[in-house]
Formats: sequence, C-alpha cells, structure tokens
Amino acid sequence: MARLDLGNPELATMGGQPAGPDILLQMGLDCACGRHGVTDLVAAHKWFNLAAMKGNAQAVHHRRDIADEMSRTEIAEAQRAAREWLSLN
Repeated sequence: MARLDLGNPELATMGGQPAGPDILLQMGLDCACGRHGVTDLVAAHKWFNLAAMKGNAQAVHHRRDIADEMSRTEIAEAQRAAREWLSLN
C-alpha cells in the first residue's frame, strides 16, 4: 500500500517515489490557504510550479493567481526554491 509521507514536505514521497503532480498541487493549496499554519505564498508558488511542470493544469492557474499577489522578489525566490527541490529530488 502506498503511503504519503509529509512529515517534511521537502521530501514528500508516496510509496518511496517522488510526489506526483496531484500531491504537489495539494501541497501548494495547503501553503496558499495556511492550512498548516501561516499562509506562505512563496512556498505555494513553488509547489504549484512543480505540479505544473509535472502536468497538472490546475496548478498553472493557481500559480498565476497567487503570482498577482506576490512581488517579483518573492516569485524569484519561489522559482529558485523549485529549482533547488528538483535538483535534490
């Protein structure tokens, strides 16, 4: 049985495999809504970006929506974080 391990979202896995686009989308939604604490648009953008790169069309729309509320610096930070996550996973 596959198990989702989100103890450390940076290492999100499902059954030992990297998180798929739907899981990444959900992580973005959680960050955007502050579901696990404070709203974090930079982290949300990162997860939406990763989900979009893996083919999730909803993530593209969510990323665009929150980008309107972010500064260029915050967007650049989110993009760097996404690249770093990809290099580690």
